[in-house]
Amino acid sequence: MNFMNKLAGNEYVGFSNATFQSERLSGDRNFAIGYYLKEKKCFPEGTDMISILDLYFQLCSIEVTCESASVMAATLANGGFCPITGERVLNPEAVRDTLSLMHSCGMYDFSGQFAFHVGLPAKSGVSGGILLVVPNVMGIMCWSPPLDKLGNSVRGIQFCTDLVQLCNFHNYDNLRHFAKKLDPRREGGDQRVKSVINLLFAAYTGDVSALRRFALSSMDMEQRDYDSRTALHVAAAEGHTEVVRFLLEACKVNPVPKDRWGNTPMDEAIHFGHHDVVTILQDYHNAYSPKETTADSEKETAEKNLDGML
Repeated sequence: MNFMNKLAGNEYVGFSNATFQSERLSGDRNFAIGYYLKEKKCFPEGTDMISILDLYFQLCSIEVTCESASVMAATLANGGFCPITGERVLNPEAVRDTLSLMHSCGMYDFSGQFAFHVGLPAKSGVSGGILLVVPNVMGIMCWSPPLDKLGNSVRGIQFCTDLVQLCNFHNYDNLRHFAKKLDPRREGGDQRVKSVINLLFAAYTGDVSALRRFALSSMDMEQRDYDSRTALHVAAAEGHTEVVRFLLEACKVNPVPKDRWGNTPMDEAIHFGHHDVVTILQDYHNAYSPKETTADSEKETAEKNLDGML
């Protein structure tokens, strides 16, 4: 349960003992399959098959909400990092293997059709839920109790189908030449402008919580406005020591960027008389060693931000 709580970012995860007892009493088919596999020596030597089935029934009895399950899906979409806490819950290999299984057999006997029409890893349940993962983008949890004859949510499948018709999320959609579909991964000019405005405004108001959200979403914390001023320039000019510390220590931004007039954050802090900010910048600058830039800057930014907050 502790692992499930981490996977869900400490959102609600419960256990239904009544469901567990019901699963055990009505699990004749599972017991039959288990004994058949045991007779064919499919289990490692010394394996307690009854204990394995009990674990399976317990896993079937875990309760979640749409909110907590969506965070679980987002953790899988985020390579094992929980987007709420920033904690690494699963390693990349485990995520890859889990998503591969979900893609091939997560929707009962409808798995082949779902892989063909939707092309995304998903897991359905007889409660009417469908947990959908768009790798490297987002996680979704649908819940609608009416089921089809195969035990999947009717509206949930329709939603997933409509989603890939609207956006190019299908595993085999062409990301360059399919102009009829939306690509939420691609940032337009307006989005980049909003990103800079939000970042600099958070630095101006001293909103560390907003800056932490931006960093966890892999935003470039060294973005510049039309005057080549960064969030660190703004925070230093306003005297927000907590913001300056967060940008330097957690996000590891360059402490000496120059704006269009050649001013650094240190110059801003000195000009406005924020001596505590000057001290922080001096201490960090003495230990700072610039890193070489790489082609994969987005991945590097994400890892840097996450490592800083962990």
